[in-house]
Amino acid sequence: MAGTRTRTDDYGARQLSVLSGLDAVRKRPGMYIGSTDSRGLMHCLWEVIDNSVDEALAGHGEDITITLHADGSVTVEDHGRGIPVDIEPKTGLTGVEVVMTKLHAGGKFGGGSYAAVGGLHGVGASVVNALSSRLDVEVIRGSKIYRMSFKRGKPGRFDDSAGAPAPDNPFTPFTKASELDVVGKAKRGVTGTKIRYWADPQIFLKDARFNYENLVDRARQTAFLVPGLALTVHDERGVQRDETGEVIESRTEEFRFSGGISEFVDHLAHDEAVTDTWRLIGTETFTETVPVLDDRGHMVSTDVPREVGVDIALRWGKDYETRIKSFVNIIATPKGGTHMAGFEQALLKTMRKSVEVNSRRLKVGKDKLEKDDVLAGLTAVVTVRLAEPQFEGQTKEVLGTAAVRQIVARTVEQELGALLNSQKRHEKQQANQLLEKVVAEMKSRISARTHRENQRRKTALESSSLPAKLYDCRKSDIENSELFIVEGDSAMGTAKAARDSEHQALFPIRGKILNVQKASVGDMLANAECSALIQVIGAGAGRSFDLDAARYGKVIIMTDADVDGAHIRTLLLTLFFRYMRPLVEAGRVFAAVPPLHRVEVVNRGRANDVLYTYSEAELHALLKRLERSKRTYKEPIQRYKGLGEMDADQLAETTMEPEMRSLRRVTMHDAEAAERTFGLLMGSEVAPRKEFIVSGAAVLDAERIDA
Repeated sequence: MAGTRTRTDDYGARQLSVLSGLDAVRKRPGMYIGSTDSRGLMHCLWEVIDNSVDEALAGHGEDITITLHADGSVTVEDHGRGIPVDIEPKTGLTGVEVVMTKLHAGGKFGGGSYAAVGGLHGVGASVVNALSSRLDVEVIRGSKIYRMSFKRGKPGRFDDSAGAPAPDNPFTPFTKASELDVVGKAKRGVTGTKIRYWADPQIFLKDARFNYENLVDRARQTAFLVPGLALTVHDERGVQRDETGEVIESRTEEFRFSGGISEFVDHLAHDEAVTDTWRLIGTETFTETVPVLDDRGHMVSTDVPREVGVDIALRWGKDYETRIKSFVNIIATPKGGTHMAGFEQALLKTMRKSVEVNSRRLKVGKDKLEKDDVLAGLTAVVTVRLAEPQFEGQTKEVLGTAAVRQIVARTVEQELGALLNSQKRHEKQQANQLLEKVVAEMKSRISARTHRENQRRKTALESSSLPAKLYDCRKSDIENSELFIVEGDSAMGTAKAARDSEHQALFPIRGKILNVQKASVGDMLANAECSALIQVIGAGAGRSFDLDAARYGKVIIMTDADVDGAHIRTLLLTLFFRYMRPLVEAGRVFAAVPPLHRVEVVNRGRANDVLYTYSEAELHALLKRLERSKRTYKEPIQRYKGLGEMDADQLAETTMEPEMRSLRRVTMHDAEAAERTFGLLMGSEVAPRKEFIVSGAAVLDAERIDA
């Protein structure tokens, strides 16, 4: 084994690599931006935008413009103070070059230039520069326009005389000393910074792209968080198509809001409100021990006072979905941190205290609220502002400053407690409604848990606990079993004869079920049809829904092919969307497609052919084909108004037999868009629905209405 022995005497100090400056960023980009796909590409853009937003937060500049160019570059322009252009004494470099080339350099460490910022590590601009094949920065200060360019982090000049600016144009790096060129004059009093960069294809994956929708969402979000700040997004990346299919050359969106995070919560919430949007605001200080540079250039541990500003907007609605967004100095923290821990801890503690005080009226007993009961239907924006927050990593997704937890918790306990105990009529009424809602969620959770523990797939001897009108299938193979929800008794009779009783179950509903988009959880559970459907599917409802406990592999809505049938299908889909959403997300909810017409084609000397069509267009196309081939058909053509008009063989052949039928799978590509649509069509607010109907009346085909 001597030949495989590892030699250790060759491993010495000369084998160690020391990366300096921006080389470390290019060697390990994931340490700074998380990844080199589209997510990392967008993170670089956030770093540049956040620097401009920090200027606006400091009171300098009221507008930011982001432009996605057709050549793949992006420009971020603001009217802040502009990056300093004078010489930084320690390095002998201009402020522009220090900011763009030196890691952990900037105006956000000492606390003199910015009070509370998002870009605090001092690596954002320099990291973007290091990972760009070209970066141009223009600064307006002192009535002059200054310019400097970089290629992969190295300062120099590009020769753009042959055409448009591009990273492949001839580049001359500075060898002795860098120069900040003066390229124009500006109006007196005008300041700002403009950065345009091309992401380096040597670093980022080929399919990495700037996502316009994500950028727009981030711009809208920032406009909510910084009231009065205008953010404009231009997309100039060639020919695009809008939602209607029209070709467009570019698109632009602008955001400016004055209502702050209260308006943000109203934008995020789509359900009917239980409470108004409440604002919880507080400020506290704490002492943090941090290393500070003294006059001799030594780092000395010093106790520094920190002020934490807490600003929370929240409201509860009748839905059970939770929408919470958290921010530190306008930087989103999608994975939470100490501020979110304090918020949730205080929310549960305060609610439990209020429920205990009102336990007799609410009939709570010994049961205790859990976090999910309180979060159900909650829409909230949690923001904290403090100097030099501690994040876990450069991507800033988790806040780590420990003292923030108790400060946020105390603010929530004091402010929310005051609202829940208020004696003002309006606030007292809302507090009572909120306590009733969270207690209803608790009872629903306990009921669902009990149901799940007791309810297992029933054998023939145990099926008596299921609704009497359920015609269950005989096999217990969940993957291949199907539940047909059938409209009406007449169709039910035909479906019983048409089904394969081995794996197809039938459950009839009479007429239109409760519109659960408007109703509360308690009303939904009290409704006979809704509760029976939940019992039949056997997986619970709402937050406690357990997809693995569902008794059927497919749930198929089978309604008449008319307006009433479409309405019933919509009501059923509303129930599934609101209270059994994982079933929809898993692609296990379907709509049957019964035929509209039966055409009997005459054959001489043998049995006639029977053809089915599923739309008026398909029927006309079939009749034209028959005419061209000179074949005749019996008149009148049968038009099915309902499932009950078919006999069992026809229903089985067209709608129920897996080998012959067509099913439409109900999918959820965009949950937020789906939620807005359900809220518009089925919610309690009449005005938006009326506007939608009126605006679409002109394009409605009257012949499609089965009246």
